[in-house]
Amino acid sequence: MKNIHEAYQKRYSYYDKLSIKLTKDINLISNMRLLLFIIAAITLYILRNSSFTIIWAIIAIAMLIFVNLIWLHQSNKNKHKYVSHLKFINDKGLKRLKGEWNKFDDVGVEFSDSNHPFLNDLDIFGQGSLFQMINETKTQMGRKALAKILTATECNKEIIVKNQQAIKELSKKRWWRQRLAVEGMMIEGKDISNEDLVNWGTAKNQIYRSFGIIILIRALPIMLMISLVAAFFLEQITFKIPIYLFLLNSSIIGLNIKNINNELNKVLKYKNQIKKYKRIIIHFEKELFQSEYIKELKKGLINDNGKTAVVQLKKLERLVDSILNRTNFVFFPINIILLWDYQCLIALEKWRSQSGGLIKEWLNSIGEIEGLSSLALIPYENPNWVYPSITDKPSNFTAIKMGHPLLGNKQVYNDISFGDAKVLLITGSNMSGKSTLLRSAGINLVLAYAGVPVCANYFELSIMNVYTCMRISDNLEKSISSFYAELLRIKSIVEAGKGHKPVFFLLDEIFKGTNSQDRHLGAKLLIKQLYENGAIGFVSTHDLELADMERETNEKLINYHFQEHYKNNEIFFDYRLRRGVSTTRNALYLMRLAGVETGYN
Repeated sequence: MKNIHEAYQKRYSYYDKLSIKLTKDINLISNMRLLLFIIAAITLYILRNSSFTIIWAIIAIAMLIFVNLIWLHQSNKNKHKYVSHLKFINDKGLKRLKGEWNKFDDVGVEFSDSNHPFLNDLDIFGQGSLFQMINETKTQMGRKALAKILTATECNKEIIVKNQQAIKELSKKRWWRQRLAVEGMMIEGKDISNEDLVNWGTAKNQIYRSFGIIILIRALPIMLMISLVAAFFLEQITFKIPIYLFLLNSSIIGLNIKNINNELNKVLKYKNQIKKYKRIIIHFEKELFQSEYIKELKKGLINDNGKTAVVQLKKLERLVDSILNRTNFVFFPINIILLWDYQCLIALEKWRSQSGGLIKEWLNSIGEIEGLSSLALIPYENPNWVYPSITDKPSNFTAIKMGHPLLGNKQVYNDISFGDAKVLLITGSNMSGKSTLLRSAGINLVLAYAGVPVCANYFELSIMNVYTCMRISDNLEKSISSFYAELLRIKSIVEAGKGHKPVFFLLDEIFKGTNSQDRHLGAKLLIKQLYENGAIGFVSTHDLELADMERETNEKLINYHFQEHYKNNEIFFDYRLRRGVSTTRNALYLMRLAGVETGYN
């Protein structure tokens, strides 16, 4: 961890110094431009009576130097922008290592889903979430790809192993990953949905593919220009012909302007994103990879004719730049003479017929490599974490020194082994660590199935569907109480347990909304039904009578507990998991600590 901190700090300091230097260079060039203007003006004034040749030579030299200074100024501004982004990314790395990542802006809240089997209970999205900690994606596709990996409910060993290989390789390419993120940051502008762009790519407009229309649009500008030249040089040709042709071209554009604008704007609104995607793909294509999955993604960037996505996107970028000419008022008569809008529409249709159907695959490749690169932060910044062993044993979960991935230096490690048991019943007083243990197990399972290392010294598991019932709240819109919402959640877990794939469940203080007798009986029946269906998991509870199930079930359920101790009238938790049933209580103590009078000492 120390070496990683030093690497981030070294890069941050380097980019900080380089940023300061570039700022000075930019200011110097700005001053040089002003100085050049003053010197040129004074020189022209002094030599105002000289020949035109000398004056124009001075103007030409001054303009040449001025243009070069403008180019140099813009070049340095781009470098400064690039370096500033690299500095920002390394600063984020330092903040992650310090545990300050919960201040990052993007929390992925739109991916939250209260109906998902485990999302809301395991802090995958939202403030203080896994997504907030690791997300380094800079496109919508990247964010969605990362979210998809973290929310996957269907996975298999082959996919997990492929992801592991890709993430292992990417974790070693730290500076390549940083530059991938920077390429996505260089082009500013709101990152809008790509749905319309994908739909545009697969659509067809037969009008602009028609041979007759193409010939007409190509011929009319040529006829107009020939007639105009002829009218100047041949007395037999009047100016009426080019005027009529000009009016004809105007009508062809004017009568269809609404449709023209609609068609062109479908692409124009993505002008910044096209530039961004091109930069990302250039960076992706340059690098050599060994893992099969990433090589598959790179193959998706080449069409059947061997043309790369970069070549095709550069062509589209040039077309978009050509379309932008129409926004210049000076270009208006040229648009009419050349039927420029139609020339662009025909060129776009040709591009679409050759490459439009590949857009979705390009965007998918961008999203996947961004998502994998974000996940690669985990092994890079946590070299002591281990890649889990995926076993073919049914319903298996074993962990040595497992901690919570989001707690950083605050985490406490515990060993977990089910052995022949199906249920681990966790008892303990309030705030002792029961819920945190359940979330530790759950989020490590999510990481394991995503193909990344887990927060443990050893981790072995089989493929299971993760289901949780922990944070349950009422739904006023649907008139559903928290107790009924909990019942619906539990029903979904029971139904999943009857399926072909094993279930791993995390149940935290179930049936809180009913009396103690019903809660006890309901919990016993539920636990028995779950393990009889082949499910395994954790149940945390304050109901100590449930501990009798260890004997009743012949250790299909086994007991673990947390405990606390008191010193100088203060309560202390060590968060260590111990075998057996809890024997401590602290509710009255915590009430007094909170200032609530209890009447007990």
